[in-house]
Amino acid sequence: MPQQGESGGLHARVLAELGPAIASGAYPPGTVLRIDELEDRYGVSRTVVREAVRVLEAMHLVETRRRVGVTVRRTEEWNVFDPAVIRWRLAGADRPRQLRSLTMLRTAVEPVAAGLAAEAATPGQCRELTVLASDMAAAGRAADLDEYLVHDVAFHRVMLRASGNEMFARLGDVVAEVLTGRTEHHVMFTAPDPEAVTLHVRVAEAVRARDAAGAESLMREICVGALRELDILAP
Repeated sequence: MPQQGESGGLHARVLAELGPAIASGAYPPGTVLRIDELEDRYGVSRTVVREAVRVLEAMHLVETRRRVGVTVRRTEEWNVFDPAVIRWRLAGADRPRQLRSLTMLRTAVEPVAAGLAAEAATPGQCRELTVLASDMAAAGRAADLDEYLVHDVAFHRVMLRASGNEMFARLGDVVAEVLTGRTEHHVMFTAPDPEAVTLHVRVAEAVRARDAAGAESLMREICVGALRELDILAP
């Protein structure tokens, strides 16, 4: 029998293969996945398969029916805000549509969050935004996409938290997956857009100056610019 750590590793391996397969449509809604078949396919125990299935059930990707098996649920029932589901869907053939859908969500939320941040951000959060925008600018000049991504994700997380709205703050993981997916799947230019970098710097300045209208307008420019990039790189 595998030890607990080994079981955890096996469960993660099954999840890393089965989750993306479901999210990509390889198993359409209504497909029945039988536990014994999954055991054979992945060469693991029933316990390991059930652990992976429980995670997928929590994401609403599947449901277990007595005398039937594990059934893939309709896409409309999935927890599409789960970071793992987002990551898996972005790894599939439907990536352009997913990126556009998620970026439209950002366009609806982040400008409002930036406006609220200009009113509610603490001095510490204002400093964080300023430093992160400066770090983004440095990474942009060096054309270092990986370093740029780290600071970009952190900038947007701080912005959403600084809004003071707990629902917006919880979208930090969603935005992080969008930004990470664009970089990992090369759905962005080979170097950060200088105009986008400048806009992030200006957003930080507007928040620090308590200019709510300016912060909201500038963040909307960032999101609209991201949509324009998708039109070019992932039509």
